[in-house]
Amino acid sequence: MTTPTTSSSRPGSGAAAVTSASASVRKAPTVSLYDEPGPRTRRAIRLWSVVVVLALAGLVAAGLVQFGSRGQLDADRWAPFLSWPIWQYLLVGLWGTIQAAALVAVLGGALGLLLALGRLSPRRPLRWLSTAYIEVARTVPVLLLIYLMLFGLPQLGLDLPLIWKLVVPLTVANSAAFAEIVRAGILGLSRGQREAGLSLGLSSAQTTRLVVLPQALRFVTPSLVTQLVSLVKDTSLGYIVAFTELLYRGQVLSSFNHLLIQTFLVVTLVYLVFNGALSTLAARLRARPSRRSPRRAAAPVPAPASAPALD
Repeated sequence: MTTPTTSSSRPGSGAAAVTSASASVRKAPTVSLYDEPGPRTRRAIRLWSVVVVLALAGLVAAGLVQFGSRGQLDADRWAPFLSWPIWQYLLVGLWGTIQAAALVAVLGGALGLLLALGRLSPRRPLRWLSTAYIEVARTVPVLLLIYLMLFGLPQLGLDLPLIWKLVVPLTVANSAAFAEIVRAGILGLSRGQREAGLSLGLSSAQTTRLVVLPQALRFVTPSLVTQLVSLVKDTSLGYIVAFTELLYRGQVLSSFNHLLIQTFLVVTLVYLVFNGALSTLAARLRARPSRRSPRRAAAPVPAPASAPALD
């Protein structure tokens, strides 16, 4: 006598279920802080964008007319900036700006990383000290710190070189900003990342160094590059300590050629090109994850074979 084999579902239904389940797991939910604008809102955005662009164009045209009426657009006032010695003089100042910004980025980034880890530390004294430093550094004006380096420390017998009179105050201020960016990146990771590292037998320090920090730094890289733009602008305070940076060179040049407006417009153009390149880099880094190719669909898992019939 043959016993029929029973099945609670149709052949192949198990494969379909597994495939649909794996597909649902692969599709991560999209998180958005705001609702998508509707057709009416998009039309309003386009309209106001056009209005703002026309208003800015009108302001620029009015400024050019005013400059032209005062003779500021005459060719003889702009001809000196077509010569290489003028640009060579300004590029030396740009190199000083890059040097100061690079030193602040390295020192401030390293100190900010330590402060971020200290603020997230389970040890209460370390967490309090890191939090106090960050809050104080974020509230004290950078100009006050520069005056302290310029007039306060020499009275105590500590007279640093010019570049360090600019780098140290900027490092104190920007390290707090770097610390908050890194801390936000660490807190933005799911707790499962740390738990996965601990489950593999790694210590807490190893998990932070090998698992958490690489992912957090990769996520906040665009924000770090954006902070570099603000850092480069802050180096213009170097004129206070007579450090050879771009703005200081522009001041000296304008006092020599008596072309104040033209000189500072050229200096502004150099700042726009340099900071614009950094801003473009930050925008591309933000858009890079969205351009990744989607993963291939997983191959369907075959359904388990039916049990053989019993005679």
